[in-house]
Amino acid sequence: MKRALIATAVFGFSGLSFATNGDNLIGVSPASRGMGGIGVGMPVGPTDTIFRNPAWMSYYKGFNLSFGGIVFMPEVKARTNVTPQGPQNPPASAKSDADLFVVPEVGIVNQINNNITFGVGAFGVSGMGVDYRNKDPRLANMHTTLQFMRIIPALSYRVNEALSLAGAIHLAYGSLDMGANLCSPPPNVTCWNAGGGQSQTYGLGFQLGVAYNMGDFAYLGATYQSPVAMTYKRVFDSNGNGVFENLKLTQPQELAFGGGIKPTNNLKVGLDLRWINWKNARGYKQFQWKDQWVIALGGEYKPTDKLALRAGYNFGRSPIKGGPKNPMNANSVPNFSAPFSDFHIAWFNLIGFPAITEHHLTLGLGYEFTKNFSVDIAYKHAFNKKVRATDPSGAMLIEAQNAQNAISLGLNWKF
Repeated sequence: MKRALIATAVFGFSGLSFATNGDNLIGVSPASRGMGGIGVGMPVGPTDTIFRNPAWMSYYKGFNLSFGGIVFMPEVKARTNVTPQGPQNPPASAKSDADLFVVPEVGIVNQINNNITFGVGAFGVSGMGVDYRNKDPRLANMHTTLQFMRIIPALSYRVNEALSLAGAIHLAYGSLDMGANLCSPPPNVTCWNAGGGQSQTYGLGFQLGVAYNMGDFAYLGATYQSPVAMTYKRVFDSNGNGVFENLKLTQPQELAFGGGIKPTNNLKVGLDLRWINWKNARGYKQFQWKDQWVIALGGEYKPTDKLALRAGYNFGRSPIKGGPKNPMNANSVPNFSAPFSDFHIAWFNLIGFPAITEHHLTLGLGYEFTKNFSVDIAYKHAFNKKVRATDPSGAMLIEAQNAQNAISLGLNWKF
């Protein structure tokens, strides 16, 4: 209870549930999100630099404060005909009731002197979940919530007019809640119980960044973000003996690089590439997630000194794959007593954690009301993605669909 109160006080929310690039947001600030989630290869705003590439903090003068949030509206659907007795048609089909969430953010970037800039931010950056309670029994009352948040103190050092280097510590908070009562399909019928209650844990990671500014005409940047190991205690009873086991789930390492150009004073365009190493992250690896290469493309045009218009595109191929899955082989999951077949793993991925969206279109605008105060707004649409898995015969099926809309708002002060 004490840890829950601390987390609520720090982050101001609970029930976070979303998924975009895997289970990661495409970006945290409305300026970045309006431009497809860019921010590694060029500066897009002080708040986003803390998370995306802290080396760009050196680009911003004085004291900068931002806070805001995201209203996240996923539309997730599941379909399956799996029962302990075998396939039962027509398949069950339902929409998840987890369809509206608020994700806050806050960031401070302060120039200490001509060479050193300090920043600190608190962001909800990863998560996913569904709620199929009181739906068709074949969906097993599945309800899940994964929250992953970071408090990031960062320091940037300006080597010269062009080059800046940075480092950051990532203080992570995670919460996992899984609920379901289900039995596996034949031939090896086993009953599980996911419902040990909410498990909260903490982790630690780091980030390194480099930024190169070629006279405010062209930009280059790169970052490395370390894995963050998390252990969620007593969340799953894999063999039905009444003892809830731990789940080790490491948020993966990331490597990103990008660039941008500013051909005129009122136009800039950027491109980022990010590699997310899901397949070597503990937990995600055992649940057969694949690595992602994410491409983010965005631009900003300023028709006046005060108004900025933004647009972007973000693509990352789903880390969860469909197709025929073996219902009889055995895969071990750390701390779980019972093994899971490929088909069982597909069931949990697609029904419980459908992080499958790929194509995202974004729009945004910013308006500077005074020299000290501005507002940023962004809209993101993730196009509907469907993934389907079956047993080798095609008789048993599992299917998930995921589409999303999100609106972001940020209030910014600079002094």
